[in-house]
Amino acid sequence: MNELEERWRDLGEFIREQRHIGHLSLRKLSEMAGVSNPYLSQIERGLRKPSAEILQQIARALEISSETLYVRAGILEERPDESDLVSEIRRDPFIDEEQKRSLIQIYESFRAAHAAKSPVAASDKRRGREGADVEDSTDDAERAQVGAR
Repeated sequence: MNELEERWRDLGEFIREQRHIGHLSLRKLSEMAGVSNPYLSQIERGLRKPSAEILQQIARALEISSETLYVRAGILEERPDESDLVSEIRRDPFIDEEQKRSLIQIYESFRAAHAAKSPVAASDKRRGREGADVEDSTDDAERAQVGAR
C-alpha cells in the first residue's frame, strides 16, 4: 500500500471514529453532510478521495474543524504546535471587540493556570529560573486557582 492510499484509509478511519463518538449512524451522517450513503461508506473505507468541499460538509456535520480533515487528507500541512490563537481571535469577523477581549482574557488565564501546574514550569522553578522556590510558587498557584473559583 502506498503512502497516498494509506493516508485516505487513515482519513476514513478517523471519520468513522468521529461518527461513532458522535453516536451517528452512517446514514444519519450522510444526511447531515449532504453526501450519499454509499459515497460516505467508500470514504470511510479509504476507497474514495473526497474533495475539500465534501470534507468541509463532513466536518460540519461531525462538528469538528474542517482543518482537521484537510490535514489528515494532505490538503493542508499541519500547523506547528505553537499556533497564535490570540491573533486568530482578533481576526474573527463574527464577534465584536468586547467579545474578542473577553475570549483573549479567558484564554490567557487558562494558559497561565496550565503553566502554573505544568511539570516544565515546576522544573524551571526548581532550577531557579524564576527566582522563587518550589513551595512558594505552588502555594501562589493554588491561591490563584482558589481565588478564581
